[in-house]
Amino acid sequence: MRLIHTVAELRETLAGKRETTFVPTMGNLHAGHIALAEIAARHGRPVVASIFVNPLQFGAGEDFNRYPRTLQADCDQLEAVGTDIVFAPDVHEMYLEPQTFTVEPPLAGELCGGHRPGHFQGVATVVLKLFNMVQPRYAVFGKKDYQQVFILKGMVRQFNLPIVMIEAETRRADDGLALSSRNGYLTPEERAEAPRLYRLLNEAAARVSAGTQDLSLIETTAAEELARNGWIVDYFSVRSRSTLLAPGPDETGKVILSAARLGRTRLIDNIEC
Repeated sequence: MRLIHTVAELRETLAGKRETTFVPTMGNLHAGHIALAEIAARHGRPVVASIFVNPLQFGAGEDFNRYPRTLQADCDQLEAVGTDIVFAPDVHEMYLEPQTFTVEPPLAGELCGGHRPGHFQGVATVVLKLFNMVQPRYAVFGKKDYQQVFILKGMVRQFNLPIVMIEAETRRADDGLALSSRNGYLTPEERAEAPRLYRLLNEAAARVSAGTQDLSLIETTAAEELARNGWIVDYFSVRSRSTLLAPGPDETGKVILSAARLGRTRLIDNIEC
């Protein structure tokens, strides 16, 4: 496996490669990330994984400075599953000037975007830059970040990028908690409480699938239970899969998304129904 830090070396290495598969990450990898790399290897070679903690997607007071940087351990895990290249640029390599053009995607102010102003502009900007650097044929993203995947698929369409977006199912611990680098922030007591979010998503999905029409009651009931158990709820929302807006009365494809803070840790999750 080759570790690359500059765009020039990356482009030289990938010159003429037409079946590159790309997995963008911020590092501190867990089993969910490694599953993405394994999926990537089944679609095209070489497999490129990026490791870059992107400052543009962190707001004031968020965890940019304390986000774990574990490059060597990440490389060891990726090499073990056959990743060909790890691209690990520094901030100056990614953003050559203090100011950078940012992409403000549709729905940037909804759901997570409503609670993290500028977050999805930062995500879309860094991913568009990485796509231009790697020039992949395939790109693999996990569905835990459901809104992120939705926005990035729209960006690929709008910019006519010749990239096939591959969505991977969320990997979970045995008790249902979605795997996340931020789970490491949880105290033992918070970790025991954290699976409640997924349980409530499942309960809400069952009610939606059973035909319950009062979606606001489903949302409120779940949010209130989280709050009673020490969570600070950003949202618990039933949305249309096709638009990520409120579903129409006869719409069948829905997704329930939630973000809530447990102690100092913000957790997100979703379930389709």
